[in-house]
Amino acid sequence: MMAALIRLCLLVLAAGIGPALAQDGGTPTRAASTIDTIPPGTLNPKPLPPLPDPNSPKVPAKELFARKLTPFPGPARAIGSYADGCMKGAEQLPITGPTWQVMRLSRNRNWGNPELIKFIERLGANAKKVGWNGLLIGDMAQPRGGPMISGHASHQIGLDVDIWFTPMPDHVLTREEREMDGAVNMVAPSGLDVDHSVWTSTRMALVKAATEDPKVARIFVNAAIKKEMCSEAGKDRAWLAKVRPWWGHAEHFHVRLVCPPDSPQCKDQPPVPAGDGCGHALDFWFRPGILHPAPPKGPPKPPHFMTLAGLPPACRAVVMAP
Repeated sequence: MMAALIRLCLLVLAAGIGPALAQDGGTPTRAASTIDTIPPGTLNPKPLPPLPDPNSPKVPAKELFARKLTPFPGPARAIGSYADGCMKGAEQLPITGPTWQVMRLSRNRNWGNPELIKFIERLGANAKKVGWNGLLIGDMAQPRGGPMISGHASHQIGLDVDIWFTPMPDHVLTREEREMDGAVNMVAPSGLDVDHSVWTSTRMALVKAATEDPKVARIFVNAAIKKEMCSEAGKDRAWLAKVRPWWGHAEHFHVRLVCPPDSPQCKDQPPVPAGDGCGHALDFWFRPGILHPAPPKGPPKPPHFMTLAGLPPACRAVVMAP
């Protein structure tokens, strides 16, 4: 009875967050764990239904990209910007590695530019040096990047990854655990500080290790977490410049890499502003209505969905190819 109930819950959850898992085996050049041999689709057997007219210019781009379960072949290329783009030649991160495990497998979002895969491998090794057991990997990108049906405005060109503030356990997680276990909120209910019953300095050391990688452009965390890091950092503060406050990000930190040199159509972000981002630079986030906006006075505006016309022209060929 309990097993049947769990399966039913997983199907309901998976139906609302994306397509069926295409493959779990990773790339041929990296060893896969025994959990990777479970047949594709076991967790989420129902892919999204076909679109009535995928060629219509009114179809939201996210509906097209979410239906692509395999990468666009050829050399890896990041195309466009982090929130308006796509990618070619994506590589799939194996769901279990020596220093990481991928969560939320039904989303099929453990894809990225090869530079992102290499970064995760490097950070996992460096995390051990600061006392972190291993990385729990949240969303990276879809097989061809592009807008997602849920969860993100960015993560579109294979250079973004969410890493949980929850350490990897000492055992290989089951599919059910990867789907149902939740990340721990590091922020107090007020939103003004971290929750000191769960926050530890090791978490700051993990973020610091990530900032020291030369491929990292930005790391996004909740404003309360940035505030705590500013307080704990001491005299070694240069690394804090890459750590930027943003809404949400209370259970994970979001790492964004610079554009690879072999991706001329990739649009980098400007350099981080001068200073460590603490003090007056952080005050904005704690003004009334910023972290907890008041509800709208009138009816909400209808949502705007980006179409292919809003993406770089090359993305049309990427998503429309078989």
